[in-house]
Order: sequence, then structure tokens, then C-alpha cells
Amino acid sequence: MKASLFCTSRYTGPSPNGVWPVASEYCKPDISVSSMQGTLDQFRLADEFGFDWVTCAEHHYSGFSMTPNPMVVAGALTQIVKRAKIAVLGPTVPILNPVRVAEELAMLDAMTNGRIIAGMMRGTPNEYVTYNFNPSESRARFAEAMAIIRHAWSEPQPFGWQGRYYQYRAISVWPRPIQQPHPPLYMSASSPEAGEYAAKNRIGIGFAFTTVPMASIAAKHYRAEAAKAGWEPKPDEVIYRVGFHCADTDERAFADMHEVPARVSQTAANAAIAAAIEESDYYGRDDSQRRRNQTRDLRDRIEQGQLLVGSPETMVDQILRVRRELGAGILDCVVAAQLGARTVRSIELFGTKVLPMIRDL
Repeated sequence: MKASLFCTSRYTGPSPNGVWPVASEYCKPDISVSSMQGTLDQFRLADEFGFDWVTCAEHHYSGFSMTPNPMVVAGALTQIVKRAKIAVLGPTVPILNPVRVAEELAMLDAMTNGRIIAGMMRGTPNEYVTYNFNPSESRARFAEAMAIIRHAWSEPQPFGWQGRYYQYRAISVWPRPIQQPHPPLYMSASSPEAGEYAAKNRIGIGFAFTTVPMASIAAKHYRAEAAKAGWEPKPDEVIYRVGFHCADTDERAFADMHEVPARVSQTAANAAIAAAIEESDYYGRDDSQRRRNQTRDLRDRIEQGQLLVGSPETMVDQILRVRRELGAGILDCVVAAQLGARTVRSIELFGTKVLPMIRDL
């Protein structure tokens, strides 16, 4: 297995919880600077301690993730992260210009000598408000945008495009991606439609802030659809995002997690799950499952696969279950407790102790 460190670039000062959009009056310049610097420091540590990837994403209008443009973050990371791959998971494609997305990711691929991972996301429904797009068009916009991006990366000659949502007189991306025909592609597969689209188009999939049982159902559907399309996804084509906190002992790890306010540790999971449940035909939509996802009980969240908590040895046992039930080859690990030196130690332990034990899983 491989692992990535996903830093959400969380605003570390006080701000309202459970509100979107968050009023910008809560955003203090000095705290923004220190929050962003802390994020870059953690990415640097992940590279030094052996993580395979580092991950950034796009979110808007809140302190949960101060990265409205993940391309800017990835550009900064090209100067900090010298070994690990940089996963942009990813631009919210339906609300963006797909040609610009293709150009920026190709430029980043050149800046890293071919270390970019491209995750193309539809985004959460609330964020379509950001640039005033109709949510009912998101799936069709996403599909057309993906066709443009892949063609722009692989077509050596200028071409035009006349589609339902996008029209371009001429497209000719410079620089071309270093990875040919293009960087590895991923997308969310939380709904049956998304899994079918990914399988038919031979795109890797990812699951964020869900549970292992729910993701396992979706992954099985994806693999079944891939078989119909005549191919078999490799483990590295399935990403599972999970919160983590590692310490020298189980007791220390759990004590650390109990210092984290429940509203902070649960905000990301609740927001993502609530948004995903709004999708039609979402896997496991029943209310009992939703309530279970939102529980604040630490051990229950570990059991459901939302968190990895413990010593390196305990964490390996928890990861074995993810591998066994989901077949994921990439763990996208989110820092679950911002506790200064103890968070640094958590990243170090995961990179130097946990990763060597899961490499051959």
C-alpha cells in the first residue's frame, strides 16, 4: 500500500461551526498566514518522512479548507516537496474552465517532472453556488469537461470544440504533460452513476469521509462495471481518505484525540457525508446509517473506518481491515488532531514506522 498526507489548510483560529458560507470577518490576516505556513510545513514533513503522495483539494467560503485554488497550493508544493507525488484531488471541474484546468495541471506536471496526480471532482452541491452554476447540470458538465481535458492532453494538433456547455475555437495545450498520454486520473465514486462512469472511462476512484462498509459496496460496483468494460482496476486505482493520529502508544494516541473538540474532529466528516447523501441513489442512504456516520464516539468511528488511531502496530491492524474489505491501494491520510509537536510526531511515526509495515500489503 501507499499513503498520502492530505492537509486541509484549516484555519486555526475561531470561526463558526456548521455554517456555510462563513463570514469573512472571522478570518484574521495573522492567523491565515500562520495557518498556511503550518500546512506547508506538514507537507514538507510528509515528503521527508516517506509519504508517497501529498494531497490538496478545492473548497470555498470557509475555514475548513482555505484552498479555493488547489493549483496555487500545488505550485507552492513543487518548491517544497521534492520526492513525493503531488495529488490535486482536485479541481471542482463543473464550475471551472476545463481548458484552464488542463493547462494548469500540465504545467504542474512539467514543474514536477511528471509527479502530478489529477483528481477531477464534481464537488459538493453547496459549492456550486460559488460561481453560480446549476447543480442539476453538474454531472453532464463534468462528463463534457473530462472529455475536453483528456483530448487536450493527448491531441498533438490544435482542435476546436462545439459541445453543449463548452465551445472553443482552438485548443492547444502548452506545455504538454510530461506523463503521457496524461497524468493518472481519479474521481469520486460515491454514487452508482459515478462508479459506472469511472469504470467505462478507465479512471481511478476515491472515497472521502465515508465508512469502509459504504465504500466497499461502491468499490465492488466499480470493479463489476470495469469487468463489463473489459479491464481490472489495480489496488492503486482505489483511494480511501481517512483521518489519522499516531502516537508511541495506544494510550497516548487516544488521550491526544480526546483533547480535540468533537466539533472540530467531526466537522469534515459530517460536511462531506451530508453533501454526499444529497446525491440521488447514494449508497447506504438510510437514516440509521447516516446517524451512525455522524456519531462522535471515537471507537465507533475507528470501527467504521473513518479514523486510524493508535500506536504504529495498532494502526497497521486497522489499515489491514481497509485493505481486506475495500481493496484500496492508496490511503489518503488527513491529520485528525492539530496538536503542535504531537502532530509532527504523528506524521513522523506514520511515515517511518507504519508505512514500512504496509508496503507489501
